[in-house]
Amino acid sequence: MSRKGRITITLDRELIDAANAEVAAGRADSLSAWIGRALAEQLENERRLAVLGEIVAEYEAEHGVITPEEMTELERRDRRNAIVVRGSGKRRGRRRRPRSA
Repeated sequence: MSRKGRITITLDRELIDAANAEVAAGRADSLSAWIGRALAEQLENERRLAVLGEIVAEYEAEHGVITPEEMTELERRDRRNAIVVRGSGKRRGRRRRPRSA
């Protein structure tokens, strides 16, 4: 069982309203639960970024610094090889055309 502590925080009104809306919609048990989940997700993201940084540092130590030109080329290659997925294929007022061979 985790131990909990009480803190006082100050948030922008928009964040408070959004969090309370999540609670009202049943997507969180309480404001504290919603904020706790957000903090846990942020910590996990920070942990993943730190690990990714370590991986990049190891790669660069072995192969040299990744240049902006290499990043641009990799982005171009990724875009060329990407599989584009768009919606369900249902369009209002239009019928899908059959694919030609």
